[in-house]
Amino acid sequence: MTTDAISAPGQSFDDVVLPHLGAAHRLARWLMRNQHDAEDVVQDASLRALRYFGTFTGGNGRAWFLRIVRNACYIKRGRQPVEIGPFDEEHHSVRQALPDPETQLIRTDGVARIERAIAALPARAREILVLRELEDLSYQELAEVLDIPAGTVMSTLFRARRALRVTLDAGISRTQKKFIHHKGITDAVVHKHSRPQVGHLLAQ
Repeated sequence: MTTDAISAPGQSFDDVVLPHLGAAHRLARWLMRNQHDAEDVVQDASLRALRYFGTFTGGNGRAWFLRIVRNACYIKRGRQPVEIGPFDEEHHSVRQALPDPETQLIRTDGVARIERAIAALPARAREILVLRELEDLSYQELAEVLDIPAGTVMSTLFRARRALRVTLDAGISRTQKKFIHHKGITDAVVHKHSRPQVGHLLAQ
């Protein structure tokens, strides 16, 4: 947790909320999957935060505001935050040991693949990965934003990372299959065009 996230009692709304608008927009974009809707959500969340700012008694302003943003996202989508899509444990399971996110990034061919993989995850996995890996929230902040017990943050994050790994591996497998397919076609074409030349040489 950074010291910038801690707000003292008596600070203004601008002091508490404005430093975290960037994180709010990023979280909203990941959850809404639409830039226009994300902007609407952040605006609604900011108005709600301003309306209830009197209830903020100091502490972690970032977690407080991002929780409002998260709730606003689910309200916008017509769902309650507690009704996050089910996490398919069997579908997103993997037996081998998992590398840390930094190692996984190195093993893939760019940020675009990571972003596509995260976007394909269930909402619960997507939001905790974004908040932890991209926004660098602490476990305590994650518990506050996601409204889950602090003791379950690690297991939830582990399952989300595992789901990301499975999604990435599936994408890599598809890429490898496409490469093999295209290579086979290329080899066939090359072989086809080289056969007359080989026959001509043998006839000499």
